[in-house]
Amino acid sequence: MTQNLFRDDAYLAECTATVTAITEQGIVLDRTVFYPLGGGQAGDAGVLVLADGAEIAIADTRKGKDAEGQFTDDICHLPAPGGPGEASIPEQFLRTGLKPGDAVTARIDWARRHRLMRFHTTTHLLCHLVPQLVNGCSITPDYARLDFNMTDALDKEALTEGIARLVAAAHPIAVGAITDEELDANPALVKSMSVQPPRGTGRIRTIRIGATQLIDFQPCGGTHVANTSEIGTVIVTKIEKKSATTRRVVLGFAL
Repeated sequence: MTQNLFRDDAYLAECTATVTAITEQGIVLDRTVFYPLGGGQAGDAGVLVLADGAEIAIADTRKGKDAEGQFTDDICHLPAPGGPGEASIPEQFLRTGLKPGDAVTARIDWARRHRLMRFHTTTHLLCHLVPQLVNGCSITPDYARLDFNMTDALDKEALTEGIARLVAAAHPIAVGAITDEELDANPALVKSMSVQPPRGTGRIRTIRIGATQLIDFQPCGGTHVANTSEIGTVIVTKIEKKSATTRRVVLGFAL
């Protein structure tokens, strides 16, 4: 089981860790600051720094899977591909000498992660501005999109102005938790039709935007900024009618 340090501190850019396994799925550590692909948010990239100072470039991060294809508690760090004919991941590191038990420093690409955090928090602001269920989400370092289950038209300029207003208001963001029973009693907290919050531990992580004024509150496992003012200038670049009941809002950073 990999300890998820990013759950408690999204601003932690590196940590020391121990290699617990090297598999076809990637390098598994006992603890990590790397966020794995999930909830619409892209997995982190960065480097693993070895004891001798050598670096292994990590191109992506994913949740581990068992033989039946079910997610495990491992987080797999995928090394950048080495080109055509590259050996399997275990064979690559057999040659370098990296093995379970070795100490490394896990360091994310902070500039990339911060863009993901800014976009992810903005998607929650959109949920406030467009109070409709979400049936699709993608958060990348370059753009983000939300697909809303609705038939009404949306106004690009009005949404951009609404985001700017919420960013300028400097609303704080707080990480919290509720119980499974509390979520069952308040099913409307779940705003996604396609992704349900993970259960099993008895506690479900939440993100709250706003202190005296509640802007958004919902279960979420992703990484976020600490205050809306940190988002900067994010604009709605496109609104698309994806189907009779789906309106897609695409976000980008202002140039």
